[in-house]
Amino acid sequence: MFADLLRQHLGFSLSTNQMEELERHFELLSRWNKVLNLTGLRQPVEIVQRHYCESLFLGRHLPPGALRIGDVGSGAGFPGIPIAILRPECSVALIESNQRKAVFLREATRQIPNIRVLAMRVESVRERFDWITSRALKFVDIEKAAASMSDRVAVLGGSVSPPERCFTWNTPIKLPWGSERYLWQGTLRST
Repeated sequence: MFADLLRQHLGFSLSTNQMEELERHFELLSRWNKVLNLTGLRQPVEIVQRHYCESLFLGRHLPPGALRIGDVGSGAGFPGIPIAILRPECSVALIESNQRKAVFLREATRQIPNIRVLAMRVESVRERFDWITSRALKFVDIEKAAASMSDRVAVLGGSVSPPERCFTWNTPIKLPWGSERYLWQGTLRST
């Protein structure tokens, strides 16, 4: 069911191995969500579109090559896990302060070699990344967090323009699933 829904909504092809890894994550998410409430979405089609398709869309819009990506507020692993599966040449750090969610992330990524989990508040991270990604944080919060860790940020969000405090934001890319959701990409302003 998951693979069929993903193929139906995604708009591009994935390898058999990528589909299997994504399905493994979906099955684990479905089991753990009953206890941890990792996502408020309950219908498989909503989960596939909002979590997996949006995350993979973001991953395709990052520049080519081996990138160091910090996924802030990873929660159930979005967008970081699908990006790591789509882009095995990239190194993805899932940054999650909720310890219970971090336990889920560790379990979910055991077999994905290009992911590591940082179970800490974003303010405690002392690394630099090529890109910061997020789908869970408000723009104000992501700007504060990202500015100390990267010059570039990619955020999945709504249609409201982000403030331009730290980053200059590109024209947003509308997500192709009929909702008012966008991919926002920003570059740190030079001082």
